[in-house]
Amino acid sequence: MKEILLTQSKVTLVDDEDYNWLSKHKWCAAKSQGRWTAVRGKPLIRMHSVIMNTPSNLEVDHKDGNGLNNQKYNLRNCTRTQNMQNMKGFSGYKGVSYIKRDKYYISNIKYKGKLIYLGCFKVAEEAAKVYNIAATKYFGEFACLNIIPGKEEINEANQ
Repeated sequence: MKEILLTQSKVTLVDDEDYNWLSKHKWCAAKSQGRWTAVRGKPLIRMHSVIMNTPSNLEVDHKDGNGLNNQKYNLRNCTRTQNMQNMKGFSGYKGVSYIKRDKYYISNIKYKGKLIYLGCFKVAEEAAKVYNIAATKYFGEFACLNIIPGKEEINEANQ
């Protein structure tokens, strides 16, 4: 693994075998939808798309959610729908929303354009667990699962 320096004091990670040909170009750091990526030229050429030789009808998914980790093990070609499944929600958990007025969490999942209600819960972690089960069922390997801390970790975070 090697680093390529980008603008804005950012670096991108690439595999050793890709470093020589990628580092011949000037790459810039660009923020899109809250995520940093490595790009060059006009129109924009995305480093991850070049590495994966991505067809125009597909996108590249960064498995770990880090748009600057362009190592091949972390990249996969996918459809727009599959790529959207990786986005996290504002509650801190994917598929979980807090209903302030009623003081509970709801869990939903979107599948094939339909929003599926999974239930309401007093604790966000329970809603996240239910979401994880549904995401695994509907999305398989492309499921973006929530990382849910154990009880000890929750208690430490609340202190």
